[in-house]
Amino acid sequence: IQPVSERFPALEEQEIIRAFFAPKAREVNLAGNFNGWRPEAMPLKNTGAGEWVVRLRLRSGQYEYRFVVDGRWSEDLGASQRVANPYGGFNSVLMVPLAIRTSIL
Repeated sequence: IQPVSERFPALEEQEIIRAFFAPKAREVNLAGNFNGWRPEAMPLKNTGAGEWVVRLRLRSGQYEYRFVVDGRWSEDLGASQRVANPYGGFNSVLMVPLAIRTSIL
């Protein structure tokens, strides 16, 4: 019997990296519909040189998110898409494609 993730690749999680440049920030977090919009659930790590990075495990689909920099909500200016949110701002959009896998016979 084939594993479910082989029959339905959309169910397979993929590693996604999000980065934010904020050289003067003390704390950067990521909040989105993938973590209940709870910034404390996903802190970014300062790599030095002002860049903050986080690794996510997400299934294929469309996700909305925002960075929270020292308590202030901010769009991801590097995101290719954004949508209006109910607070007069914009949420960044992350599209996670279906996992592409090759098998060697």
